[in-house]
Amino acid sequence: MGFTRAELESFQGATVPDLVGDDVRLVFVGINPGLWTAATATHFAHPGNRFYPALFEAGITDRLIDASDGWSDEDRRHLLDRGIAITNLCRRATARADELSPSELRDGALEVESKIEALSPRAVAVVGLTAYRTAFGRPRAPAGRQDEYLGGAPLWVLPNPSGLNAHETVASLARAYREPAEHAGLLRT
Repeated sequence: MGFTRAELESFQGATVPDLVGDDVRLVFVGINPGLWTAATATHFAHPGNRFYPALFEAGITDRLIDASDGWSDEDRRHLLDRGIAITNLCRRATARADELSPSELRDGALEVESKIEALSPRAVAVVGLTAYRTAFGRPRAPAGRQDEYLGGAPLWVLPNPSGLNAHETVASLARAYREPAEHAGLLRT
């Protein structure tokens, strides 16, 4: 599936439903949906996004998921059966995360915290250090495991898998994503 620029632009401001199952063990919190994600109604769907390759390389999923055309029913079921949930700090789709205002990020942080409290996962991973710092008022927060909890769950702040985050690779993302997944008991054996 491909989209023209005009088709993608028509998804400005659209929202994507959270991926949430009955037994949530690890919640990934993205910044906000990109236009490709909104067009496919599938988190981290842009073909240049390294989220699913990193999950596979880290041993979090049993197979590589190609979400660029949207999830298949089998892909969605696999993620849910693994105990993975996905949400965003901001619901509004944009071409780039830097189109979000600091107040949108702060408001989104409050909403995400409430979601996490309701889900009671074993771990939470926010993917996007700069967005985390702004959203949660932690301007000096380091990457990795945080000393605080989010909604009662242990918290990690990890690199964003977007292709725009050029200094990260699938291998470096996999190493970062592995720690909260291990804590949540999600790694393949």
